[in-house]
Amino acid sequence: MPSAEIDDIGAGEIRHLALVGPTASGKTEIAIAVAKELGDVEIVVADAMCVYRRMDIGTAKPTRAQQAEVPHHLLDLADPSEDFSIGRLQRTAAEVVQQIEARERRALVVGGSGLYVRAIVDGYAPPPQYAEARAELEEEADTERLHARLAELDPVAASRMEPNNRRRVLRALEVTVGSGTPFSQHGAAVSDYPPSRFRQAGIWTPREVLAQRIEQRYAAQMQEGFLDEVRALRDLDPPMSRTAAQGLGYRELLAHLGGVTSLEDALESAISRTRAFARRQRVWFRRDPRITWLGSSGDPQSLVPALLGDWERQ
Repeated sequence: MPSAEIDDIGAGEIRHLALVGPTASGKTEIAIAVAKELGDVEIVVADAMCVYRRMDIGTAKPTRAQQAEVPHHLLDLADPSEDFSIGRLQRTAAEVVQQIEARERRALVVGGSGLYVRAIVDGYAPPPQYAEARAELEEEADTERLHARLAELDPVAASRMEPNNRRRVLRALEVTVGSGTPFSQHGAAVSDYPPSRFRQAGIWTPREVLAQRIEQRYAAQMQEGFLDEVRALRDLDPPMSRTAAQGLGYRELLAHLGGVTSLEDALESAISRTRAFARRQRVWFRRDPRITWLGSSGDPQSLVPALLGDWERQ
């Protein structure tokens, strides 16, 4: 399990907090327990799918009861028909953190979407948008063909994403074609880890345990009505954006409702894709030397005392 020391920052500055880790590692429950104990924090959710309204069960969004216990931010910002951007997230998050500071409280960023966390913690600015290049690329319906084109222009970027992840492939090609510079070269700032006002901790769960938790969470979500949620989203007018429709579990259940696959196969595919996503999350966060890692193979709540002991010393 990796570990890290966190650099000190200027005296007198408000020290915010961040809790990161792979999906299904128990971050939400831990964050709420810690926030209630600390008493001076508000939760800022850094999740690419929790920004969407009506996408509640499949995103494991904090429940209304949980949101009533501790103030939550960056939830339900967009309709499922919208293509929500990291730039919009960054601007909104900056305003939220300023408001939290004005109340003389601290932000507790919680999430597993790596770029979203960096956008909030470090103010990471994504490359600009290139509308003309995007419009031309959108005309190609075959995502894997687009990925093959990206592999020719920017093999490094292509190797970092799934060939059928249309949102990411389109964005990488848009920047590569529009700017004339490979998308992978625009990410230099992502590999920098400057001193931060956010004290960061990560949840480290053994892979086999996390794999079981992912499978168990899907089973619970199906009992809660995940399929009905997806059915309602499918019937929306205007329809779901490609970004929203690519959400973990949503894409697979949409395929099932469209008659493409059985429910059993859809769930198996969703579990497999989510496990692969969790592996990529691990790799992403392990690069950041500012994160202090806390590991547990049992109940994630067992990590609360360690987090409190660390964060209460600020």
